[in-house]
Amino acid sequence: MPPLPPITKALLLINVGAFFLDQLFGGQLTRWLALWPIGPGFLPFQVVTYAFLHGNLAHLFFNMLGLWMFGAELERVWGEQRFMRFYAASVLSAAAAQLLVTWLAGSFYPTVGASGGLFGLLLAFGMMFPNRIIMPLFPPIPMKAKTFVTVYGALELVLGVTGTQEGVAHFAHLGGMLGGYLMIRYWRGQPPFRRRR
Repeated sequence: MPPLPPITKALLLINVGAFFLDQLFGGQLTRWLALWPIGPGFLPFQVVTYAFLHGNLAHLFFNMLGLWMFGAELERVWGEQRFMRFYAASVLSAAAAQLLVTWLAGSFYPTVGASGGLFGLLLAFGMMFPNRIIMPLFPPIPMKAKTFVTVYGALELVLGVTGTQEGVAHFAHLGGMLGGYLMIRYWRGQPPFRRRR
């Protein structure tokens, strides 16, 4: 197995470290660094810091597994700077989508997790390696990356609209995918962006 590229490794270490620090200090990091809805608890830096916090060990494990599976390969292809810009765009677009949804819904609950960035990476993996066969944990059925991305994106949309899975920021996931999609189209000079010279 090739060694982890540096940005992916740093993201893994920061997320794991932040989780255990938050546990050590009784959730104080979450109180300040989670993404709170627009209002009294909201601070601008939270649109970045929320992506380094996780609610429990399972949340952390599955996000870090996805970051390792999809992020490492994309970083090897793109290089450190492009990968960092892409991940940041996905995290920020996920935050924007979540802030909009919580504002429209009148929600008062904070959001944590790297899932928005991860869903951006998932979309990019499907676009870069559409015919690569992957084996998801749920369901354990081999499928092409483009099929996997389509199924997960559709599932997130259905769950978000129906509200059948409370406590999960489905629209943040979709926002991360949208941000990643737009970033790739920007790099390619495709609409709605001008062709780059």
